[in-house]
Amino acid sequence: MSAERKRWWALYVLCAGELMIVLDTTVVNVALPSIRMDLGFTESSLVWVVNAYMVFYGGFLLLGGRLGDLFGHRKLFLAGIALFTAASVVCGLSGTQWLLVTARAAQGLGGAVVSAIALSLIMDLFTDAGDRARAMGVYGFVCAAGGSIGVLAGGLLTSALNWHWVFLVNLPIGIAIWFLCRALIAPDERRSPGTIDLAGAGTITAGLMLAIYAIVNGNAAGWRSVQTLGLLACSLAFFAAFFMVESRVRAPLMPLRLLARRNLCVAGIIGALWCAAMFAWFFLSALDMQLVLGYDALKIGLAFLPSNVIMAAFSLGLSAKIVLRFGVRAPIFAGLVLAAAGLAVFALAPVQASLAWHILPAMTLLGIGCGMALNPVLLVAMSDAAPDESGLASGVANTAFMMGGALGLAVLASLAEARTAGLLERGTMNEAALAAGYQAAFAVAAGFALVAALAAALVRGGSPESKSTETERRPAWATPSSTGK
Repeated sequence: MSAERKRWWALYVLCAGELMIVLDTTVVNVALPSIRMDLGFTESSLVWVVNAYMVFYGGFLLLGGRLGDLFGHRKLFLAGIALFTAASVVCGLSGTQWLLVTARAAQGLGGAVVSAIALSLIMDLFTDAGDRARAMGVYGFVCAAGGSIGVLAGGLLTSALNWHWVFLVNLPIGIAIWFLCRALIAPDERRSPGTIDLAGAGTITAGLMLAIYAIVNGNAAGWRSVQTLGLLACSLAFFAAFFMVESRVRAPLMPLRLLARRNLCVAGIIGALWCAAMFAWFFLSALDMQLVLGYDALKIGLAFLPSNVIMAAFSLGLSAKIVLRFGVRAPIFAGLVLAAAGLAVFALAPVQASLAWHILPAMTLLGIGCGMALNPVLLVAMSDAAPDESGLASGVANTAFMMGGALGLAVLASLAEARTAGLLERGTMNEAALAAGYQAAFAVAAGFALVAALAAALVRGGSPESKSTETERRPAWATPSSTGK
């Protein structure tokens, strides 16, 4: 196999690993009723099947990326895949509540390492500007479409087999990815791992985990409760301690100079707002179709199919052509405006929304918007990163996206719940009250997407005319090779 073909096959394997991680954030949701019945979860304890994964995934993204920079991207990616696969097997074989929740936490840890490192490996593999844009398009499709694909996969596996296979299906996939990565990706160069900033790692991980814990439990505990406010205050204290530590240690986990990287910071802001809107799309639209329109799991998955097909078309070359023709700023703006329009269609749809006149047009707009915007956002996030900081930059970007998505979903779900509860108290029919709650959340989500679109104006080097300037700023490793296309 030629070196060129080997690179692209390595990309597909890396994306398969990332898809396995992304799928797991939504594939479990469809199986929750079966899990509750089989293992005897209560309504309040069942949420930890999801929350245990989210807390550890979000909490360890930054640390996972930095460990990859220190010890080798390939080595850490393989370790993350192995941990995630092993934890999936334990989840699938679990017969008790505590074992399933513990294994889900381990899945989150492995998933954090894989997600933080996959992007770095792709940036290492592709240095030519055109090839990198195409590669990031494929990766972007996996990230954007994975959530909606998970809804369909979860419904098929749960209805055809049982909930255990939602997890056990990861075993053959994980093993194949592990061996293919060893064959297709060259071993890491010998490097001195240096010292690990234990104080920085401890404070930032504790801060992120406490923040996510407070967010995902905000609805149950109450947003003004002592528990929620106390956890958020402790989280802020840990974040403050983290920045204090990073300003003083010799080898910081996150060099504070990264905060001066304009594109990384802007991409983090855009990604956080956008993920807040997209989480609402994946989760709330599925609930709307299930609880208001009466769709089953398979029909919900099929409703997402148009957006998946459109995003696939963008990932297979269209996104790269747009970036090379218009730069990154214009596609981000246009894509997020289209995504906002799709969310607005959901917000304005009647209670008994039509599949042909409301749901499919909204899904189409969201598919085009996501397909157009995600690749440029990822390119912006990584554009200023040096080779020995690519894992860290990936971790910072992914952490911003995850925190934005978790916080946004919690806020929007709380808004929908409050709106529904208020209408029910006034005697509104259940379906109408539920629909009104979701509509309010979609309207705010559309606002998030619009603000993210406006933030695209802050991206530096966003137009083709600035190509020469970008080349001067781009680190040597990112300069297109003389043999590239």
